[in-house]
Amino acid sequence: MSTSITLPSPAKLNLFLHIVGRRPDGYHELQTLFQFLDYGDDITFTLTPDQPGVRLAEPVPGVADEDNLIIRAARALEARATTTLPGVTISLVKRLPMGGGLGGGSSNAATTLLGLNYLWQMDLGLDELAEIGLDLGADVPVFVRGHAAFGEGVGEKLTPVNPPEDWFVVLKPSCDINTGKIFSEEGLTRDTPKIKIAPAFEGDASRYRNDCEDVVRKLYPEVNQSLEWLSQFGPARLTGTGACIFGRFPTESAARIIWESKPSGITGFVAKGVNVSPLHQKLTELK
Repeated sequence: MSTSITLPSPAKLNLFLHIVGRRPDGYHELQTLFQFLDYGDDITFTLTPDQPGVRLAEPVPGVADEDNLIIRAARALEARATTTLPGVTISLVKRLPMGGGLGGGSSNAATTLLGLNYLWQMDLGLDELAEIGLDLGADVPVFVRGHAAFGEGVGEKLTPVNPPEDWFVVLKPSCDINTGKIFSEEGLTRDTPKIKIAPAFEGDASRYRNDCEDVVRKLYPEVNQSLEWLSQFGPARLTGTGACIFGRFPTESAARIIWESKPSGITGFVAKGVNVSPLHQKLTELK
């Protein structure tokens, strides 16, 4: 059995995000379409039998270890153990911007749950791991399950789907967005009519949008400017509550031509949309 593994922690896009209502507890009811990207962070897990406990090799700047979803996920999994587990040191190679709407923290948590379930030989199923993940964040279950999905509820009710695996230009404007602020804005649309899964892949894609986008564009001029620029080349959209935006292209070469012409000062990347998570592809190879 391995004592160390390195696993991908991929980004996700919300290909659309509709807010269809608000629950009595204040959470918003959503409908969204999740797809993974073949781009993200890498996490290495190294067992330390002579050193118990869970630790990060290096702290993540600006995030206390106790608040880090990697540590929280590891400890939540450890709490399910029926025997004493060896300690683990976790190293993170961070590529995904924090607060970008790409699900980086949730993806890190899911990679931790699946990676340590494998290393610690706990043999928990995806249903149980997704249940643990949901306590950590609404986006964690889709990363745990590892397939593109139509999401409902707060994003945790998932139906596997297979949208086209196109190429994306993803841009990160130079601002940090407060998700709580976006969801508390009075101008946020909260009554978009519900749709069924099949129509999400049919007809005019412009019918589908990100309901947070208008509010984000108004509050964050950097996002508005980036969307205006990328929209010159086709539909561009906010992912999650931002700040990252994306444009879809049929080929890698088409995406890279646009990427090379982006305004200076904007970071981002080009990546392929994939319906099976790179994390699950890697774990399948290890079995």
